[in-house]
Amino acid sequence: MKKSAMVLRAGTDNRRFALRLTAAAALAALSTIAVAQEAAKTETQLETVTVTGVKASLTKSLAVKRTSDQVVESVVAEDIGKLPDNNVVEALQRVTGIQVTNRAGGEVGTLSIRGMPDVETTWNGRNIFTASGTQVALQDIPSTLVRQIDVFKTRDASQLETGIAGQIDVKSLRPFDFKGRKISLSARETYLDPAKKANPQLSAMFSDRWTTGAGEFGALVNLSETKTQYRNESVTPGAMVPFASPNAGEDPAGYTPLQRIFDTSVWTPGTHTGLPEAAGSTLNFNGKAYPYYLSRDAVFQSDVQGKRERPAANLALQWKPNDDAVYTFEAMYNGYRDKTFNQLLFSFVDWWGNLGSNPAGSITTYPGTNIVKTRTNVGSVYGFNSGDYTTSATDSYVYALNGKWNLGDRLRLDGDLSYQTSTYHSEFTATRIDRVADAISVDFNSGGGNMSFHFNDDAKLVDPTQWNVAQFYDNANRNQGSAATANLSGTYDADWGAVKTLHFGARFDDRKASEANRTQSSFLGRSLSSLGSNYYWTNSGFGTDISSVPRTWLEPNAYYIRDHIDDWRKLYHSVDANFQTTDQLHLQKTFDVDEKTSNLYLMADTENELFGHHLKGNFGVRYTNVGTDMTFYKVDATTKVVTPSSASKSTGKFLPSLTLRYDPAKDVLLRFNYGETLRRPNFGDLNPVLQLGDDVSKVGYGSGSGGNPDLKPTRSKNLDLTAEWYFQKDSALYGTAFTRRIEGLVVGLRHKVHVDRANDPFANSTSGGDHSNGYDYVINSPVNASNGRISGFELGTIYFPKGLPWVLDGLGFQGSYTQLTSSQNVPDANDAGVVVAQLKTPFFGVSNRSYNATLAYEKGPVGARLSYVWRSGFLAANEAALFANPIGIWRQPEHSLDFQLTYNINDRMSFDVSGVNLTNEKQQQYYHFGDAGSPQTTNFGTVQIGRSFSAGFRWKL
Repeated sequence: MKKSAMVLRAGTDNRRFALRLTAAAALAALSTIAVAQEAAKTETQLETVTVTGVKASLTKSLAVKRTSDQVVESVVAEDIGKLPDNNVVEALQRVTGIQVTNRAGGEVGTLSIRGMPDVETTWNGRNIFTASGTQVALQDIPSTLVRQIDVFKTRDASQLETGIAGQIDVKSLRPFDFKGRKISLSARETYLDPAKKANPQLSAMFSDRWTTGAGEFGALVNLSETKTQYRNESVTPGAMVPFASPNAGEDPAGYTPLQRIFDTSVWTPGTHTGLPEAAGSTLNFNGKAYPYYLSRDAVFQSDVQGKRERPAANLALQWKPNDDAVYTFEAMYNGYRDKTFNQLLFSFVDWWGNLGSNPAGSITTYPGTNIVKTRTNVGSVYGFNSGDYTTSATDSYVYALNGKWNLGDRLRLDGDLSYQTSTYHSEFTATRIDRVADAISVDFNSGGGNMSFHFNDDAKLVDPTQWNVAQFYDNANRNQGSAATANLSGTYDADWGAVKTLHFGARFDDRKASEANRTQSSFLGRSLSSLGSNYYWTNSGFGTDISSVPRTWLEPNAYYIRDHIDDWRKLYHSVDANFQTTDQLHLQKTFDVDEKTSNLYLMADTENELFGHHLKGNFGVRYTNVGTDMTFYKVDATTKVVTPSSASKSTGKFLPSLTLRYDPAKDVLLRFNYGETLRRPNFGDLNPVLQLGDDVSKVGYGSGSGGNPDLKPTRSKNLDLTAEWYFQKDSALYGTAFTRRIEGLVVGLRHKVHVDRANDPFANSTSGGDHSNGYDYVINSPVNASNGRISGFELGTIYFPKGLPWVLDGLGFQGSYTQLTSSQNVPDANDAGVVVAQLKTPFFGVSNRSYNATLAYEKGPVGARLSYVWRSGFLAANEAALFANPIGIWRQPEHSLDFQLTYNINDRMSFDVSGVNLTNEKQQQYYHFGDAGSPQTTNFGTVQIGRSFSAGFRWKL
């Protein structure tokens, strides 16, 4: 009771603090009216930028930053539809405070602002999403359709409230952006390594405007098509588990040397630091201490070969009947097609029954530890290869009608209606073949954090007579989303003494989302060679830049199986009557969500003088109310009967904001920003129906997840203080100190449940434990049980020196550095779900330090850029609570060196070449928590990113 009262009081104090801070700062701005002189109503106009290329892009981005009330970073296209990179996310990686990761597949996959991935993505100011998600994959937006990207690190009351990290607004081209007719064509070819494939990108734009008796009209069409064939190679040692001593005299009764210890009454899986790693560490068996060793349970490597397509189109129609009205209709289509064949090789290395006469001679350990570094000739090891084939497709459409009106000299209105739909569909099939190999030898870190291994006869990996056809997994998923949005905003030049301008608006959004899936699996049990050569596939040339591992192995031919999927399903149905054939399959809905959001905001601008210098104030409040109706569907594992359940909730929030902008000296700006933002729960996190996973590691229980319909929005209180010095026309030095205080973070809380056999989806499992009487599963469910804080500072500069010698004239530099600290409390629960401790950990995905440096050159027809981005190591995720290693999975520092050279043949044609990841860096992980674990002893996986090289040609009229 006392604790609840304290929490309630703390929440009340926080709200009072925010309101007092906003009110006090607003009054400070207004109080200067009594002594201030009449402020200038217009800003000093920036000189018009007429140059093109890299310098033009950087100069225009500075102009956006300087004139904005908010803390904004921008990337501006160098020319019509020409961002300085091949895709939107790569173009943003040099923005101050932006960190990117997951560079496999020929592109950057993940973006965060100041360490946080929760970004509100908008297109021309309208929020957009993919399927049932709350965000859109920015890499799905072709760079050739973009004229500018604005990254808002702070926001005022007039902007969308969601996205704790910030807002990224992608602006597309419109016909009134040009004075007359414009035509642009571009073609690009990109070569990706290690796929060793060339990939085309084509785009075309046509725009025109004309004057008639009914006013001025404009039309623009922009089309783009990108195709990419890629290859991802990864080598990974498995998780750590304990083993008995290799010396028989040191083993408990009933154990043989190097026997794996499965008994979880002796050791507890999933502890934060894992089991102790010091040499001589012991476990208690029946009251007596015995030494143990830590080693990996398995090794595996993945060879993913994929083909990706992104068609896109943008249509914009504009009408200006007079000087006081402009109407714009826009439609955008984004498509995504991806087909991947993951050729997985997996082998256990934990068998103890065939180690020869000297088990102790079959291992080495890292000095001073009980961690096994190498194992030699581990006999009779079970392994499987899996041919995993995934097809996925996204189709997203946005339609919007916007009107802008000047009503008299003081009032301006902006009305916007939009409707969008998005569908994502995926199918996953995986066929496993298995065998027992004679022997395997492995070095878990042969150098540089890379594992190496070989079987005693690698040639048998490509012999179909050695392999048995085992499990087949057959899954599909469909996510759908739609939204209808109406928005009306206005600006009134009040000139009411202290208040110069009023901003007001209302917004209503009706968002619908649903998910449906199906899943089934079965076991065949026959020789692969009996099926014919069409049913297997051999890869080659794997991992040559990683380490010494098998370069080629046999897989089920996922391409052929998918092309003959009806016959393949019938084959498994012939041995398992419960396995459904194609005509019996259907998708079952898992949830339906209808979310209605209403927003109102009121905001005021002030202009004053303070100590003889210009001071602007902007303060306001936004009210948001969200009502959510949810329906969930549970499917009985045996009878397949569907049972729906429903839930509803409603939340309302007042979100204040304040901005002060002060010019203490010529070309110097200071900004203070306070605002509050929200993160709403993912729709999938609201679904309480359990999703279970089999106990393939045989630790005694399976894993699973289930949502929580009572999740509430996460709320962040944000403070920023910025200083900017524009020391010459196209150069600046700037810095920001900031903090985010975040309440109600969603974290996973685990608890153990027993599922009876009738409801156990793995009741007939052959790869897990004994399910005859049901089975235990440890379920991870999301809860609002954490608070956190992330703080830091940023420094950045853009500098084009004056007076350089002729050859160097046009040389410039762009660079930035970001320092972050983050912490959050995470409740730690036992298997019963009782919270037993509060952990303090950093945020996932946050690098403490990151920087980028770009050397730019613009002279005559030549433009060039050499850039380097780097981020320190960071906590990427936590391992499933099943093993004996430290639970945190940390990324090694990541960096990339990129280059681009452009030559303008004439005013209409240009040619460019570029290279990404020129130094061929890899992406690596390791286990770590507190003082436990290191990149050397607990390394966990290497991904070969590969280089890419592009050549492009552009023509415009």
